[in-house]
Amino acid sequence: DNFERRGWVRVFELEDGWNFYWASVHTVRSMFSLDSGFRLGDDQFVNHFPNHYELTRKDLMVKNIKRYRKELEKEGSPLAEKDETGRYIHLDFVPLTILLPADYNIFLEEFRKNPNSPWIMKPTGKAQGVGIFIVTKLSQLKKWARDGKGGVPSHVPAKDAYIIQRYLENPLLIGGKKFDLRLYVLVTSYRPLKV
Repeated sequence: DNFERRGWVRVFELEDGWNFYWASVHTVRSMFSLDSGFRLGDDQFVNHFPNHYELTRKDLMVKNIKRYRKELEKEGSPLAEKDETGRYIHLDFVPLTILLPADYNIFLEEFRKNPNSPWIMKPTGKAQGVGIFIVTKLSQLKKWARDGKGGVPSHVPAKDAYIIQRYLENPLLIGGKKFDLRLYVLVTSYRPLKV
């Protein structure tokens, strides 16, 4: 209805001139695959970008933020500035994040530096709090890796890829409660970025 009120006309064939294509993630992926060779024109928009999961999956988002930091450092950008402890001043919005099981040894190193610090485990491809749990002892993680138990909810599979992050013990609270800030924006281009 909104489209029609704006005077937009529905077309049924992709060969017809179109400006906006509303599709499922799967359709967009197949439509814009390397094999199809189809590319958007400057005046064409879709509701999902191919490879959008590079920013929406927890593990891939962290990988891309790390890559962005390295690029800024190479360029000598002031955004890559670090304090005397080596922490980023402007890009410090992601806590220490490690991919499990792939980087288990890196996690062990970090855990041993602060054995009393809690960590939070999150499955890389799930949302809305599904599969998240807190780890306070190394034995919990070892038991989870072995058989999916050990103080971990039984619905949490041990075979999935997870990220583990240092738990923020003193987070910003609103009315004494933790909160989640979700922003939804319309991205019309990634190169150049237009939000």
